[in-house]
Amino acid sequence: MFLTYENKKSEKEILDCTKKAALKSLSGKASANKLIQGDNLAILKTLLEDCKLGGKVDLIYIDPPFATNGHFKMSEGRANTISMANGDDIAYSDTLVGAGFLEFLRERLIFLRELMSDKASIYLHIDYKIGHYVKIIMDEIFGRKNFRNDITRIKCNPKNFDRKAYGNVKDLILFYSKSESPTWNDPITPFTEEDITRLFKKVDKDGRRYTTIPLHAPGETVSGRTGQEWQGMKPPQGRHWRSAPEILERLDEQGLIEWSATGVPRKKIYADEKEGKKMQDIWEFKDPQYPSYPTEKNLELLKFIIQSSSNQGDLILDCFCGSGTTLIAAQELERNWIGIDKSDHAIKAAKKRLADIPSNLFSRVEYEMLMQK
Repeated sequence: MFLTYENKKSEKEILDCTKKAALKSLSGKASANKLIQGDNLAILKTLLEDCKLGGKVDLIYIDPPFATNGHFKMSEGRANTISMANGDDIAYSDTLVGAGFLEFLRERLIFLRELMSDKASIYLHIDYKIGHYVKIIMDEIFGRKNFRNDITRIKCNPKNFDRKAYGNVKDLILFYSKSESPTWNDPITPFTEEDITRLFKKVDKDGRRYTTIPLHAPGETVSGRTGQEWQGMKPPQGRHWRSAPEILERLDEQGLIEWSATGVPRKKIYADEKEGKKMQDIWEFKDPQYPSYPTEKNLELLKFIIQSSSNQGDLILDCFCGSGTTLIAAQELERNWIGIDKSDHAIKAAKKRLADIPSNLFSRVEYEMLMQK
């Protein structure tokens, strides 16, 4: 499926006709980490063609404008993330809407795809009003087969707005990969006490909580070890043993198999031997109450994404980096990073937050500061 709208360019036109940015270094020292101020579209083309970073970026997170048709301001050194600004101290403007906004985003996504390595993923943060259109654009650029998740992010506590609609406490993260084999460090979340009581209902003589699972799984094995007889029985029709009979015998000797009154065996799974549960697609990472920049995101949210979809030494890119939350998370998790933003306020806030990373906890933050000429 494709979205059609007025003035939609071809991919070739976008890649060939976009002008590059001429960059000047303000730090005077080259570094793998870069904070760049300027128009991100032109800078992305420069990174692709002049910096030879095509296929080198291992993870992208972006939190672009949401087509709100408003301005966001700074007030007395603190971000105002709710009201639209009437004053002069505007942090950034979000006035591009409709087809113009979709094409603005599509142009950047095309360059981001070219920068991504084969193991890379991209997480795009957007709101519910425009996100459904953005997903179709991402299907077009990255392929529907590379769509991983539509993640619901709980962003705030419930509000009692006086309008004829349900309250809104969420936004949306669209998760895609470059290929069918992205980096994936299957994230686990700890069990709560309620989880343990609900999922591990049985208690052994030592007071350990456990549950049981079948010893067999779907699928016949005609000639393998897992299709053979064990303890005088074969797996049910259309199924096979999860382990070879000799392994099942060893588990039984260790007391890890429970036999029912009718002679049905099941494997014991103990709560204290499990790290936790698989992370699902509803996340509760609420935004900071007193952000240093409008729409600043939760640091733990970015750490979670980076840990899930990258490894130490990988290159992380955020071309709408705002006050630098992605960069801080990448730095603290020992990844390399590139951050881009156009706003003076954003760059100032990012530099301050990077400088505030405790030197006793992490190595000194070194990065090259670049600016579009």
